[in-house]
Amino acid sequence: METTITVDKAGRMVLPKRVRDELRLQPGDTLDLVSDGGQVVLRPSRGAGRMRKVRGVWVCSGSGPIQAAETDQLLDAIRLGSRVE
Repeated sequence: METTITVDKAGRMVLPKRVRDELRLQPGDTLDLVSDGGQVVLRPSRGAGRMRKVRGVWVCSGSGPIQAAETDQLLDAIRLGSRVE
């Protein structure tokens, strides 16, 4: 998808709904930004998977199935004592 978006006075921009839906972005999700040679690339930060701890309970954010690799990464991080939020 190619589109034009506008940056406001505070430096904010809105990602079109179609892009948010395609990338399964939810409020509170983070994006990695890379600036190189006049280009800006945004990628969803998916390193920790879509599972988050909410009031002590692991819940899945977003829609659609969870890949086994995502749950395996999360379980490995928990077992190794890594900080997972």
